[in-house]
Amino acid sequence: MARLEDDLRIARDKQPPTLTDAERAEILGLGTDVERLWSHPAASVATRKRILRAVLEEIIVTVEPRILHLKLHWKGGDHTALEVVKNRAGQHRWKTDASTEQLIRDLARLLPDGSIASVLNRLGIRTAKGNTWTQQRVCVFRNDHNIPVYRDGERAEHGELILHEAASRLGLSKMTVVRLIKDGILPAKQSCVGAPYVIREIDLNRQEVRHAVTNGRAVSQDPRQRSFDYQ
Repeated sequence: MARLEDDLRIARDKQPPTLTDAERAEILGLGTDVERLWSHPAASVATRKRILRAVLEEIIVTVEPRILHLKLHWKGGDHTALEVVKNRAGQHRWKTDASTEQLIRDLARLLPDGSIASVLNRLGIRTAKGNTWTQQRVCVFRNDHNIPVYRDGERAEHGELILHEAASRLGLSKMTVVRLIKDGILPAKQSCVGAPYVIREIDLNRQEVRHAVTNGRAVSQDPRQRSFDYQ
């Protein structure tokens, strides 16, 4: 019994002193500044976390297939009920531009993730958070958006080549192949400026292409160029 009385006395000694009416009024007055503090431009994420820890006792979440039911227990004893629609898989507040998503879909048919990251960075395209792309970030993006991963030999299955492969087949430099494309001799598709050219393998055998390669016409047709005879 003596031990229990000692424990009770110690517990009472640890309790904060009772607030005076003036102190209570001052604390309640500070509560009106919480919204201003939360919205202040200088308020950091850490500051907002400290505010939440100061005013919230706990949050109880009940999960349903498409919605989350939240019950917020405040320090003062009040409760607030909220309903939040669940994000779909891969959905979050950081949303990548639709054109970037389509570009990654197109590139995923042509290149592995590491090469896709290199193309996106070369084009100056950033992630939704403003970061540069890495192989891992491309992989996560694909998984979130159900984009199949590139397989070795996939281009061959579709009868497609990219620039360096077409150049190797024709025995030309890459720049010469680009000139053939620019001159309309060799058909090619490009998802956007700076993205890889996609060339159908069958088009390498077009008469115009073979004629240009055989007769040395795989050079610029700029009319300003002149021929010089060297003695």
